[in-house]
Amino acid sequence: MTKTYLQAVNEGLRQILETIPESYLLGEDVGTYGGGFGATKGLIADFPDRVLDTPISEAAITGVATGSALLGKRPILEIQFSDFLTVAVDQLVNEAAKIHFLSNGEQSVPMVIRAASGSGTGASSQHSQSFENWFAHVPGLIVVMPSNAYDAKGILVAAVKNNNPVLVFEPKSLYKTAMPVPSELYEVPIGQAKVVQSGSDVTIIALGRMVEVAKTVASQTAVSVEIVDPITISPLDIETLAASAQKTGRVLILTEAVTRSGISGEILAQIIETGFRGPIKRLGGHFMPISAAKSVELAQVPTANEILATIGTMMKEV
Repeated sequence: MTKTYLQAVNEGLRQILETIPESYLLGEDVGTYGGGFGATKGLIADFPDRVLDTPISEAAITGVATGSALLGKRPILEIQFSDFLTVAVDQLVNEAAKIHFLSNGEQSVPMVIRAASGSGTGASSQHSQSFENWFAHVPGLIVVMPSNAYDAKGILVAAVKNNNPVLVFEPKSLYKTAMPVPSELYEVPIGQAKVVQSGSDVTIIALGRMVEVAKTVASQTAVSVEIVDPITISPLDIETLAASAQKTGRVLILTEAVTRSGISGEILAQIIETGFRGPIKRLGGHFMPISAAKSVELAQVPTANEILATIGTMMKEV
């Protein structure tokens, strides 16, 4: 059945609550209002004791989620915009990510944090940032970014079953995109990249929203493009990415996040460290705050024309 990204997340949450008794939802407006973007709509009616509206304090509610996870629950925390993870950094980075190590493996923190991420909706500079690379830098955190409705539901289920803290960055510009999604419960494995489209001339490694842009580009060029979606940013499935790089001989990495100190640089470095010696480039967001003006905002991340021009240049390189 065809479902939007949001509908798939909502269905996944409902089925998780139905099948995993230790699970519960918490966050600002996740109850009656149905979540910042509607992902939890209708759930409080069927699970009144397990869908909890919270005060506006990301630090506090991340601490609550961490503590309850230590006591055997599997909390699913919604942070309305990933920008607000900055308020929860201490609890997330210094507590949730460290407890398994500090306890010599005796304790775990099986919690999930969902956060709407990225630009493309006119939400301006404080509600449009891409911080996935920040958290990929932290040992003890799993970081995923599903690029479509199918993966969004499946990776959410896998995240809730995982015994580590998992951050799920959901590109909010994709919330209304739709595709066939199974009605039954299923998992998309954490730590496994996906070849979205096979090709032979150039590999595009695209994260999040950039997967759809890459597919558009592939349809507009005679160049045979292979598209690979890492899905999981940490731990990174470098084997799949490197295999595609060796197959095509050229690599272009696309991120919505800025390139400076970004995950694209890490992917590039790891591919080179596997022995890859072909042309390799990366495109990402401009190093500036996201604009509220739609025309400016759309030009701040890699565009189809920019990607096509870069591919054209790469095809001339030996």
